[in-house]
Amino acid sequence: MTEAPAPLLPLDEDWERALCVVAHPDDMEFGAAAAVARWTGQGKSVAYCMVTSGEAGIDGLDPDACREVREAEQVESARIVGVDTVEFLREPDGIVEYGVPLRRLLARVVRRHRPDVVITGNFRDTWGGRNLNQADHIAVGRAVVDAVRDAGNRWVFAEQLSDGLEPWGGVKEVWAFGSPDATHAVETTDTFDAGVASLTAHAAYIEGLGWENWDPREFLEGMARASGSRLGVTFAAPFEVFPMGWGD
Repeated sequence: MTEAPAPLLPLDEDWERALCVVAHPDDMEFGAAAAVARWTGQGKSVAYCMVTSGEAGIDGLDPDACREVREAEQVESARIVGVDTVEFLREPDGIVEYGVPLRRLLARVVRRHRPDVVITGNFRDTWGGRNLNQADHIAVGRAVVDAVRDAGNRWVFAEQLSDGLEPWGGVKEVWAFGSPDATHAVETTDTFDAGVASLTAHAAYIEGLGWENWDPREFLEGMARASGSRLGVTFAAPFEVFPMGWGD
């Protein structure tokens, strides 16, 4: 007999500012946009940072043209869930590399935004089972966790301080949505429709994938119901939580 998944714990929502750092336009919408809608509805400040512009994501569209389309779709998608700050770092899509240069880039972003929590996507090797994760997701997620620590250390990437930035060690936790090792979740029952609309805004990308008869609502509902049952609600978004305090 298959053992039932463990219950999920409620996320700590005692914070004011969140920064979401993901690899591509559409990453947030495939796992966390409904949660973002919940938080902006509570009056919290949420900013998006896309490491790439997803320019390699549509086979039939030249990357320069694709970049414009996908950035525009992401800005609109973010607007739907109450986010008006969307940044694109324009690193090369599909070949993002984990390492010091990426950590440096993301530490600068963290120091500028000075968030209380940082949200990224699943960076485990799989989505659970045999479904392999994508290389950019893994590289970015790993770099996010390290860059958050780097941002709080005055002597790491110290050259940034001469640009008027100060160290920022105020990030309490990093949350990775969609992780197969999720331990926490937030209810998204009331904001589920906004999450669906946010994903639907990526119309050109979804069409470019060529998924015949694919329904954004059906896709998101399957995941949200499964997580909701583990939280004791109708719909929920799951997260793996990485505490950033010393000794955690």
